[in-house]
Amino acid sequence: MMWCPVIPQRWLGRFAILFVSLVLAAASCPAAVEYLTNEWSFDTRTSSESCPAVAPDGTIYFGTFTGRLWAVGPDGSRKWIFRAGLEIRTAPALGSDGIIYFGSRDRKCYAVRPDGKEKWGFRTGGWVDSSPARAADGTICFGWWDKAFYALNSDGTGRWKFPTGGPIVSSPAIGVDGTIYFGSHDNKCYALAPDGNKKWEYATGGPIISSPALGQDGSVYFTSVDGSFFALNPEGTLRWRLRTGGFTESSPVIGPDGTIYFGVNQEFWAVTPEGNKKWARGVEELIEATPLVLADASICFEGGYHIMFNTGADTTVNWIYVGLNHGSPSVAPSGAIYVSDSTQFKAIRSHTPLARSPWPKFRGNARNTGNARDCVSPGH
Repeated sequence: MMWCPVIPQRWLGRFAILFVSLVLAAASCPAAVEYLTNEWSFDTRTSSESCPAVAPDGTIYFGTFTGRLWAVGPDGSRKWIFRAGLEIRTAPALGSDGIIYFGSRDRKCYAVRPDGKEKWGFRTGGWVDSSPARAADGTICFGWWDKAFYALNSDGTGRWKFPTGGPIVSSPAIGVDGTIYFGSHDNKCYALAPDGNKKWEYATGGPIISSPALGQDGSVYFTSVDGSFFALNPEGTLRWRLRTGGFTESSPVIGPDGTIYFGVNQEFWAVTPEGNKKWARGVEELIEATPLVLADASICFEGGYHIMFNTGADTTVNWIYVGLNHGSPSVAPSGAIYVSDSTQFKAIRSHTPLARSPWPKFRGNARNTGNARDCVSPGH
């Protein structure tokens, strides 16, 4: 099955027009496709690949390449800007008390109060590109480029440190029992107890740069640069392995029916909970962003040339949006989808909220806590 969008040319750059022309040349179009526009947008004068966090009051938080953490109201109004020293690639995580946690390439993990004032900054030995996860007791954990995984107390003091054999850019996921899962450039997926003791490790054939997703039954899903997708049981044994040939950092998400979605180089895949490929759709550029699953079971993913597709579980295209960067999107309770492009932050005019599934987006839930408990609780 091929897609057949008819996109107004004034919305597209030259390369996007070429891409759509090639699709149209290969398929007939049975029906018109909806084209979404902005609810609002504003100029950040820089790019961002930081997946936004959405607070219960609707405030949106995201980082930029110039080291700024932005706080924005649900109407697009700027609340405040916090200045870190260097680029922020991580997704901010929000505590239940409103504290915002994020890492920066200035070699610090920060905690910022809801008013934009710094609570603390913890200095590490390397870039922090691993988005922090927040445990139920307030512990903050993350990896860094100096081959170690850290856990901090809520006051910013060190709790424990776990060394690995390589840099860590994989963002951790925390299970309902408190187990912490993450990957490393040393080709291993780790499971740590809440006290930092290793429960198990699983070796793959290449670095793990994607971030794990956790299934309802505790399954751990992730990709490796060795070109495979892995499903592990909670005790660390292999459930199944699917050969993909992929090497990008697009992380898996899970739909309401248990279907797993993720990017594989220049394809978007859907895989059953048993490890069988349901379908794959080709796009024009490498997929780096993590997809987003909405409450109607539709999936949003990047398709190259700054295009976002929304498809049903049967691959029918529902709508298209043009004008985004490679960052992973987030969605408000109203259904507005938040994305960035090279100079702007935008709210896409949509009306479908986040799916009620075990792991529907990057970091699992709207607050980006990376904690499975928050994904299954009301208001996730």
